[in-house]
Amino acid sequence: MGKHVAVLMGGFSSERPVSLASGKACAAALETAGYTVTTVDVDRNVAETLARLRPDVAFNALHGPFGEDGTIQGILEYLEIPYTHSGVLASALAMHKERAKIVAKAAGVPVAEAKLRHRLDAAESHVLPPPYVIKPVAEGSSFGVLIVREDQPHPPQQLYGDDWPYGDIVMIERFVAGRELTCAVMGDVALEVCEIVTEGHAFYDYDSKYVPGGSSHIVPADLPKDVARKIQGWSLAAHAALGCRGVSRSDFRYDDRFGPGGEVVWLEVNTQPGMTETSLVPDIAAASGHSFPELLSWMVEDASCRR
Repeated sequence: MGKHVAVLMGGFSSERPVSLASGKACAAALETAGYTVTTVDVDRNVAETLARLRPDVAFNALHGPFGEDGTIQGILEYLEIPYTHSGVLASALAMHKERAKIVAKAAGVPVAEAKLRHRLDAAESHVLPPPYVIKPVAEGSSFGVLIVREDQPHPPQQLYGDDWPYGDIVMIERFVAGRELTCAVMGDVALEVCEIVTEGHAFYDYDSKYVPGGSSHIVPADLPKDVARKIQGWSLAAHAALGCRGVSRSDFRYDDRFGPGGEVVWLEVNTQPGMTETSLVPDIAAASGHSFPELLSWMVEDASCRR
């Protein structure tokens, strides 16, 4: 009988539906690979649940705050249960978009100019010359992302709303036109670069990510070889600089409108990439020769504490 793996899923962030889908897909694939699997819909009693189960490994299929920001990682460290993906510090650092950019830039990775502001200040006047992007500083799945076009006379007024659910601090980032690219890192190896082509969406938003038909993935991306190599190198550099472990995924924009060399800009690293049927990492791994059960098995065998 294989290792007992507890798949942590659900939780209570905005990304709960995505996490449930990821968790179910991972649980099925891990059972196919020969592991004994228990699914855990994470709630506030998760420490007690895991202490009772005592799995050999916790497979972290959570997304967003609590699951992706170092919190569940700290609980697993305390319980001494080996777990997948990145550790406490790397998870917390990568979740904070602006601080992650500082670390990546120091490692030689190209990033776009960005500033942090309170959302009310960002709503009052343009912090950067349009076009620019407003992002919650610590959310995933493109929740709360707003694009301010060149001809907009004032910032998005929904930032004033009492019902704004994404926190008071936002990051205002220079908009980079061009193609959506992403590259997964598996251990210390950068896999193929993937291009994301959205269908009827202005950018790679929530529906593009998770609704079937919302986007298509081209793996490997049709890129000049030197551009692909640079993206793989920068993905590895960001993964290492932030201290990521297991599998991560770096997102880029590539503006080649004025020539094949163009401008490549790193946007962020995702330490808990989605594992649904429409997710990127399974497609990228398959193009690099790793089936879904093989990818997940590698992650389980890579699991540890003190990551």
